[in-house]
Amino acid sequence: MKKRTTHLLLFAGLMALQPTAQADDLFAVQVERAETVSHGTIEHAVILIEGDKIVMIGEDLPIDIGIPVIDKDPGWVATPALVNPYSRMGLSSRGPSGLNPQRKVSGELYTGDISKSVLEAGVGTVGLYPAGTGIPGRAVAVRTWGSGDARILRDDVYMKAMMRSDSSSKKTWRKGFEEADEHKEKEAKNREKWEKDREKLEKDAKDKDDAEKANKAKEELKKPYVPLTPKPAAAAFMSLRDGELTALIGISKSSDYIHFLDALGEEDVQWSLHVPISRESDLFHVKGQETLKGRHVIMTPAFSYHPGTLRRRSMAAEFVEAGAHVAFVPTSDSTSAHESWLRDVGQLVRAGLDPHAALRGMTLSGAEVLRVEEHVGSLDEGKHANILFFDGDPFAATTSLEAVLMEGDFITGEVNR
Repeated sequence: MKKRTTHLLLFAGLMALQPTAQADDLFAVQVERAETVSHGTIEHAVILIEGDKIVMIGEDLPIDIGIPVIDKDPGWVATPALVNPYSRMGLSSRGPSGLNPQRKVSGELYTGDISKSVLEAGVGTVGLYPAGTGIPGRAVAVRTWGSGDARILRDDVYMKAMMRSDSSSKKTWRKGFEEADEHKEKEAKNREKWEKDREKLEKDAKDKDDAEKANKAKEELKKPYVPLTPKPAAAAFMSLRDGELTALIGISKSSDYIHFLDALGEEDVQWSLHVPISRESDLFHVKGQETLKGRHVIMTPAFSYHPGTLRRRSMAAEFVEAGAHVAFVPTSDSTSAHESWLRDVGQLVRAGLDPHAALRGMTLSGAEVLRVEEHVGSLDEGKHANILFFDGDPFAATTSLEAVLMEGDFITGEVNR
């Protein structure tokens, strides 16, 4: 009954689309299976695309006459396009130090240059982070094609903060919250003064003996309260507290994480973690922390070794088992690293990492870090038609990427419709 209902709903939806059924921007792709990431695997999937969006997706859905169909069942496996949430691709490596949370990477985009090969490798969205130490600024989510502002998918996606096991890092972090507290206090005093002044104006407005004074008071009473303009750091940290901004905390060892928690104190803000995976990384001490459950952890797809031994560890699998959402990034910003990204994650899968968690780590998790999951990261109705088509399991060494579709246009792949 459920399947039949889906068919009837699709038929009704296609009837509504009938006036544009012959248009070039409406077509369907039929594949052996679709890995949606958000709601599992769909066998014999049909993906209906109109313009730059996915209109419908489901199993064995009927397709109205007149709609072009690309039939790749059996054969193709569809996945969302890849999302890299942490990159400096095409940008300078130089940046400021200290407390600069107001600085935006979007202001650097005119110098950016994302290789077309990255797009052809299936990467649809990239998060460009601010260079520098301390708290160097805010990241931006961009498309891997276009230029200038047209590339921006969302600005201010996260505030980058570098954390080290020293008093300086703690001081930088705490200073931001102190400035937010100072502004809050000044704002309260300013508001209190305005209200007292308003009480006096209300009395003056009722003065029957001095009409000029009363009229002037009435005019002043029409003016609304104007809040004080906060300093840049105060504004950023107030946005963190309000949930309008998130933080991405970069650490290099487990003690850095403990120092971050100490600096954070009782503050309730949204944050993710960026961790390096080196040969003798000690981050296995972090993975069991209760504070990491449900958090996003950005890392490269690499193995580490238990200190002082040759025992290989998959930190990605351990973090997933601990309840964190792993978001993978390529081993570098180079084109070759993006081209080998799937193969690198595939090695972790063959070593035991759950393949669904692996694919999520290359798509939806990165989109969530960048706060663009409403647009990209999974195969869902209403999202951008950013889709990769493989001739088998995406993580198998022998699998090839057959076609790349970005916002409804085939970037690569000889496809007739």
